[in-house]
Amino acid sequence: IHFLAHHDMLTELPNRSLCIERLRMAMQQAQRSGEKVGVLFIDLDRFKNVNDSLGHPVGDALLRSVARRLNDAVRVRDTVSRLGGDEFVVILNGVKADEEIPRLLENRLLPLIRKPHLIDGNELHVSCSIGIAVYPDDGTDAGVLLKNADAAMYRAKEAGGDNYHLHSTALQSAALERIELECDLRRALAQGELVLHYQPIYDLRERRFHGFEALVRWQHPERGLLLPV
Repeated sequence: IHFLAHHDMLTELPNRSLCIERLRMAMQQAQRSGEKVGVLFIDLDRFKNVNDSLGHPVGDALLRSVARRLNDAVRVRDTVSRLGGDEFVVILNGVKADEEIPRLLENRLLPLIRKPHLIDGNELHVSCSIGIAVYPDDGTDAGVLLKNADAAMYRAKEAGGDNYHLHSTALQSAALERIELECDLRRALAQGELVLHYQPIYDLRERRFHGFEALVRWQHPERGLLLPV
């Protein structure tokens, strides 16, 4: 019963609750030793394509294969956990220097994930996007560290995937700006702030109009007229 409550049944890795518990323990140990803790938020790139094309049983087998390789990439004292879907979190204990984490990713973790996964006769190639947050530099709370690593992961995914990104203050500001923008957009839809402008399409050779291009504009109450860019 204890195992069921604290582990993911598909991969048998620690689940979210056990991940947070171990992260808190790692932070306490790091506080005493003066070392750091690395938090890696990992998301597989285009995993949905595997489920859609080959089916969920193959997708599940791929997740188990990725889980084994993540465990092989890190030390025994580190923790590999699955939060759900194709999201994993790795807790790196006793980090002595910041450069240790990129070195581990480039020399061990990323190459292992990139190697072909043999699943039911299929040779599957998969990559991942990784966000990095470090205790105590990027937060002294488990929830904050996970959130910051998650935000950094999305930046790695936006850059094309198959890479990693370190959390930064600028990244946090960008994330807050995106949240503010989303709230403003919801209000804009409700209050009719989005308007259409029509641009004529003119054929110079035939010297006549062929139609119009419809372009959305946002009449923002504070920023004025906003273009799509």
